[in-house]
Amino acid sequence: MRKVKTDMEFGLPIAFFFMLLSVFLGLAALVFWVWMLVDCATNEPSEGNDKIVWVVIIIFANWLGALVYYLVRRPERIRLYGR
Repeated sequence: MRKVKTDMEFGLPIAFFFMLLSVFLGLAALVFWVWMLVDCATNEPSEGNDKIVWVVIIIFANWLGALVYYLVRRPERIRLYGR
C-alpha cells in the first residue's frame, strides 16, 4: 500500500527553504548597509553637512536609506569628485 504524504511532510522543506532565503536576504541587506555606510563616511566630501546628513539617513533608514544613497547620491558624488 502506498503511503500518502501529509501537509506536514510537504511543508517542512518549503519552510526550510524560506528560512534560508530570509537569512540570505537579511545578511545581504546587512552587508549592503555596512558597505554604503563605510562608503559614505570615507568618500563623501566634508564640505557642509552633507556627510553627516547622509550618514544619519543611512543609519536610521537602514537598508532603505542605503539604497537611496546608492541610487541618488553616490553616482552624483562619483561624477563630481571622481571617488
